[in-house]
Amino acid sequence: MALHYGTMFRECIRHQIVANSDMFWTHSMRRSSFTTYSFPISTLLLMLLQLLRELLTRHKSTVAEFLTKNEDWFFADYNSKLLESSNYITRRQAIKLLGDILLDRSNSAVMTKYVSSMDNLRILMNLLRESSKTIQIEAFHVVKLFVANQNKPSDIINILRMDLVLNLLMFMIHVCLVAEDESFDADKAQVVKEIASLKPRDRA
Repeated sequence: MALHYGTMFRECIRHQIVANSDMFWTHSMRRSSFTTYSFPISTLLLMLLQLLRELLTRHKSTVAEFLTKNEDWFFADYNSKLLESSNYITRRQAIKLLGDILLDRSNSAVMTKYVSSMDNLRILMNLLRESSKTIQIEAFHVVKLFVANQNKPSDIINILRMDLVLNLLMFMIHVCLVAEDESFDADKAQVVKEIASLKPRDRA
């Protein structure tokens, strides 16, 4: 039954007017909006995560408007219930979707605010330390946005300057994050360059 409802819901959100209504519904139900994404049943969980991706990527202007208006509670829930979920599938799909959302030009204002949060960076650094190579790589794609931000708040700069964080980032970049992709190598090189520029002069 749930799978049938999922199919119907997917068809509905393909129409922007309906999707906009669903965004309003999500806002009104925000306290429990992500609770069901920890289902232990893989089939249902994957269906729900696919629906979430559809809802947050199909209609870019609607999504950008929704996130701009609701980003505080939305990302608080997204972080705690998806990125910090005990379910591996949920974390893996959630970090991939987060990267896609933040890297979309339509969401540039939302991305700038997200990467200015110390709490968000803490969560991403924890994901970067996971044993799953897939999660590590997807987390790196988000962490690089924090590093590349040209208007970093002082608390973000202070965290990125910490020896523990610097050593972790360098270890992940040079040892763990290996992919046969020239653009990925270029991203890693840029992150190394940006991190080096953050070091205090007396440590240069």
